[in-house]
Amino acid sequence: MKHVIIGAGPAGVVAAETLRKLEPESDITLIGDEPEPPYSRMAIPYYLENKIDAAGTHLRKSADYFEQNNIEVLQSRIDAINTDKKILTPDTGEQINFDKLLIASGSSPVKPPIEGMDLPGVHNCWTLADANQIIDRAKPDAKVVLMGAGFIGCIILESLVSRGVKLTVAEMENRMVPRMMNEQSGTLLKQWCENKGVTVLTSARVSGIEKGSQHPLSVVMSVGGALPADLVICATGVRANIKLCEESDIETKQGILVNEFLQTTHPDIFAAGDVAQGRDFSTGQYSVQAIQPTAVEHARIAATNMTERREHLHRGSINMNVLDTLGLISSSFGDWEGLKGDDSCELGDNDRFRYLNLQFQDDILIGANTLGLTQHIGVLRGLIQSKTRLGKWKNKLANDPTLIMEAYLATVQGQA
Repeated sequence: MKHVIIGAGPAGVVAAETLRKLEPESDITLIGDEPEPPYSRMAIPYYLENKIDAAGTHLRKSADYFEQNNIEVLQSRIDAINTDKKILTPDTGEQINFDKLLIASGSSPVKPPIEGMDLPGVHNCWTLADANQIIDRAKPDAKVVLMGAGFIGCIILESLVSRGVKLTVAEMENRMVPRMMNEQSGTLLKQWCENKGVTVLTSARVSGIEKGSQHPLSVVMSVGGALPADLVICATGVRANIKLCEESDIETKQGILVNEFLQTTHPDIFAAGDVAQGRDFSTGQYSVQAIQPTAVEHARIAATNMTERREHLHRGSINMNVLDTLGLISSSFGDWEGLKGDDSCELGDNDRFRYLNLQFQDDILIGANTLGLTQHIGVLRGLIQSKTRLGKWKNKLANDPTLIMEAYLATVQGQA
């Protein structure tokens, strides 16, 4: 059996390892389109902070790891997939045959359609090449504008602060991290960052970028004039890399559509990670979850189903995010915004930057949002994923949401 994997990120690497374990004799080829060995984008902030070197971002540390595991690694971009003949066409020209194919091509950063995004000094922070460009410009006291205060933006934010830059963050929504935090917790996070010396502009849109006078760049805002900048970093979201499927019969929407086996509309082609539009645990709908835990979960299930075992069903990935922003931990799990007509409870301490919000459907916990709380957040995920009926503990949590461990012990472990 010849297995080919497009994408050398966490999903691709975990899938290759799973296939090797299940089918020791199969041919496995892992294809990445960057010049470096397979690496983790989530490690780039540590590289920016000089906590690791470039090799520290590599997913597997020994130089001969893939060779020792008989996994061929190719550095190439796939331009086309012939699903009928099971042939890939890379930019290097030589065609690649496959019996089973996994598309784990990930996602790419989205650049807003505004003037000046192609000027020198305007970068994404997505690849090691991007990181090197940022390091060259993010010197102490440099003026840096970060577009976007979402999950990726907040990870980059901490790295930039550690480099001693003068940082301004511009976020279109009315709060930070709007896809994992509500208005109260997102506003608290903004206050926390401002206390640490970061300028945070919410409900603020960048309308253009121009060449500057005293500084290389001038960032034109929709309100409030322009911001001088030595460096602009764009972190305004990502989009699934589905272009390679455009000329094929593989069905796509926001991502590549997959079934409960992570199988596409072609029986021998699977998809995993940021590129896959799979089932969401909370809603039952099909969506793209561009988070690493989902990518790894997809990879193991898809790889298993690429073998003859075909025994693993994907019942839906739980949406979860845990974020450390300048020392303040925030998290969200499941349907953290709740459903219309359902119950919720919250507890906040603005002075101590503490917040907890729980969402219920009947007596089942379906979502949670926390700020400044690190104890028992794994319990929140467990209760959501197990759909445990809380019974009388729902009312107890409504009165005191911090009793989450007690509720877990009483309902799951059978202990008072």
